Amino acid sequence: MSLYEVEFTETLQKTIEVEAEDEYEAYLIAKRMYRKAEVILMAEDYIDTEIDVRLKSLG
Repeated sequence: MSLYEVEFTETLQKTIEVEAEDEYEAYLIAKRMYRKAEVILMAEDYIDTEIDVRLKSLG
């Protein structure tokens, strides 16, 4: 029998609107909002799960 590592990655996604002078400023505004927990991703924002399996090395 072999030993495997199984990794789960869940993806959450939410779209918001921000007013900005350009795309980079919109990015910075949204990033700041996220860091300040003004944008919170919840279970209903779930869109996908990836499952990766790899053989565990024994060295």
